[in-house]
Amino acid sequence: MAANTLRSCGVAAVFPSVLSSSKSKFATSVAFPGAYSNGSSRFTMSAEWMPGEPRPSYLDGSAPGDFGFDPLGLGAVPENLERFKESELIHCRWAMLAVPGILVPEALGLGNWVKAQEWAALPDGQATYLGNVVPWGTLPTILVIEFLSIAFVEHQRSMEKDPEKKKYPGGAFDPLGYSKDPKKFQEYKVKEIKNGRLALLAFVGFCVQQSAYPGTGPLENLAAHLADPWHSNIGDVLIPRGL
Repeated sequence: MAANTLRSCGVAAVFPSVLSSSKSKFATSVAFPGAYSNGSSRFTMSAEWMPGEPRPSYLDGSAPGDFGFDPLGLGAVPENLERFKESELIHCRWAMLAVPGILVPEALGLGNWVKAQEWAALPDGQATYLGNVVPWGTLPTILVIEFLSIAFVEHQRSMEKDPEKKKYPGGAFDPLGYSKDPKKFQEYKVKEIKNGRLALLAFVGFCVQQSAYPGTGPLENLAAHLADPWHSNIGDVLIPRGL
């Protein structure tokens, strides 16, 4: 398979001995992503996230978004691996809700996410949503509602023993019927985990920015950087101002 790939790229036409010679150092030393080793091939399986890096045996590429990345070996225990897959997916979905929830209010001029919870520290503080006062928006009431809601949902999810249904329940959670076509469904799974990981990184970036410039939002930081990119950047945080 790897040889066919190289031929299609024109390598064999320029260097035909590279693939034909049994003494070729190139063929014995280079591992190609997704290539498997067998009795008639020198190529070994490598991780897609880093070509040439060996893929862990327990990551067989069957899970959505599995690119062989596990430098700490966290998934070596099968029970842990399945739990980590589920946890990652749930956190990805929360992050994909959080990122637009942070950006949209700030873009609409309704304040940033850092200052959004300041009402909770005020006596008789009242929560607002997109500038509108929430009728039942006192801190004790909101905490009770959140606790009961999340406890109920998590209990229902924990009762499901099928790992796939636990991650992709379908039904009311798939109103547009994306899971009806198995081939498309697999594609959507990969897209979901990729976008979820991007959202996780974005949220970490928001937290780092806020720590560097307390009280500011991501769009405010972006505007400051675009206005003065040579001074408003990561160097302004890491390099002492006296230098």
